[in-house]
Amino acid sequence: MQNSELNSTLVKLLALALRLEAEGQYNIAKLARATADSLCRHAAWEHDLRAKKESLATEIERTASSLDNPDVQAALRKGATALAEGRLPLIDETPHPYVCRICGHLALSIIPEICPTCGAWGETFQWFPPVYWLEALDPLEALERLKKTPLEVAVLIEPLSENDMVRQSEDSGWSVRNILSHLRDAQAVISYRLDLFLKEQYPVLEMKAVWTWAKEENEHPPSTREIFEIYQASRREMLDKLEALPLEDWWRKGSHEEFGIVSIKQQVSYFASHELTHMSQLKQAVNQKKT
Repeated sequence: MQNSELNSTLVKLLALALRLEAEGQYNIAKLARATADSLCRHAAWEHDLRAKKESLATEIERTASSLDNPDVQAALRKGATALAEGRLPLIDETPHPYVCRICGHLALSIIPEICPTCGAWGETFQWFPPVYWLEALDPLEALERLKKTPLEVAVLIEPLSENDMVRQSEDSGWSVRNILSHLRDAQAVISYRLDLFLKEQYPVLEMKAVWTWAKEENEHPPSTREIFEIYQASRREMLDKLEALPLEDWWRKGSHEEFGIVSIKQQVSYFASHELTHMSQLKQAVNQKKT
């Protein structure tokens, strides 16, 4: 599909969804919205942006210059500056965006009481979180996933030797050991944060670039299976605390340097869902060792 045709189709789909929703035809409208989202994502997936990380800041600046919203332009440029400096932007630099579901008016940080463009109630605006993982799972689903993942990992690594687990993958990505180290490190972070929530009324959660730790080794590194055992033990201890937590306390809030205001529920959902993104990576690495 050519760009002009794609743009026309997207606008028609979203306009059709709005009209259908006004008629109460939500099931048909959902198909139009899902198709528009699918077309956008597929076009973005095919778009060649495999440039070096350093050039992404330039791409952000170029894109920002083409936009009409000065607040979004400024936030994107602050993000580009952080990227060029080799750091992650904080929430005050790249605030949460909220979009009117009716007309598309975009606001940063604060939702207007009334949409200045179409008059829709501000409470109907759509929040775009940094990652969907923050709202992916409810408490019971999160607990179930936190229990299952270590069991699934144990099955995958059971037949592997230490040599298998430390060998780098064919695509020069993470080894099995790197992946398990990352799971251990991420588990340590969420366990520490949960303790902060339980001890403090409104804890401040520091931003952690956990993925950068996966290949770090101390002077006397443990074996890969010992790394996995540390991960399992920390998980069991955290699960005991979560299962004893009154349901209403899952909505206790703190301030995250990168993501803004977050709850226990959101943090647990985030880390439980995050692990799933590494399961296919782990399966691929394990399968390479078997061949």
